[in-house]
Amino acid sequence: MATTLAEAPAPPAPETPAPKPPRKRGRWTPYLLLLPGLLWLVVFFALPMVYQASTSVQTGSLEDGYEVTWHFATYWDAVAEYWPQFLRSVLYAGSATVLCLLLGYPLAYLIAFRAGRWRNLIMILVIAPFFTSFLIRTLAWKTILADSGPVVSALNSLHILDVTSWLGMTAGDRVLATPLAVICGLTYNFLPFMILPLYTSLERIDGRLHEAAGDLYARPFTTFRKVTFPLSMPGVVSGTLLTFIPATGDYVNADLLGSTDTRMIGNVIQTQFLRILDYPTAAALSFVLMFAILMMVTLYIRRSGTEDLV
Repeated sequence: MATTLAEAPAPPAPETPAPKPPRKRGRWTPYLLLLPGLLWLVVFFALPMVYQASTSVQTGSLEDGYEVTWHFATYWDAVAEYWPQFLRSVLYAGSATVLCLLLGYPLAYLIAFRAGRWRNLIMILVIAPFFTSFLIRTLAWKTILADSGPVVSALNSLHILDVTSWLGMTAGDRVLATPLAVICGLTYNFLPFMILPLYTSLERIDGRLHEAAGDLYARPFTTFRKVTFPLSMPGVVSGTLLTFIPATGDYVNADLLGSTDTRMIGNVIQTQFLRILDYPTAAALSFVLMFAILMMVTLYIRRSGTEDLV
């Protein structure tokens, strides 16, 4: 009997019910949170873009009305007539971007590594121009660069205006209504857009990397060239983009500080829209400018070797 009981199979264990898959709760929540932003982009960005695209291929007049005739020759005519303004806009914006980088990088480096307890104060001074209107800041430069002002007098005494006149940046002893005045206005107005991304990128750098470079007998310039600057490239790329893109399409500085010889493509678009009322040409110029900037930005990001933007 003992042998029989030992050889008898054990009773089967009760089957445990399979666990139910967790209920997917709130799977639509992310989409609902994105919905207001998507609607905003569609209403205030996508639809106006579509409308401007249709306007650029229309023909007619304001009195007789415009009609979509797919007249793509407007693009060619706009570029053929206003290519000097396109080139001038790129040159002015590029010059202002380089100046902003040369002026902004040392200041951002100072704030990130050397400011100490003065960091917050310096940051407030950097963003202080945002507390006033863009128009007021630009008008202030008309007083700063006045012919009888101290800036022009100092430049004359140092014979700097002789060099800038030879380069075609100024006209004799006058700075206003010259390319130099427009570039100075662009540099001043967009300098904070360069400093803030640079500061954010530099602040992320671990200070122990600088100590490690010093332990390996690297000189300060070598440390900056091998460690600091490569790690701050995301800030450099972000700052240059935030400066170059709006500066290319700017028209306020060229209108208030320049002359008819320093008109940028933004001034042409504004004139076509608001004065001449040639809407197809204005829309075509806008799209040509947008595509040109997009191509330059794409090439620049690929050449910069970094996709980590701050």
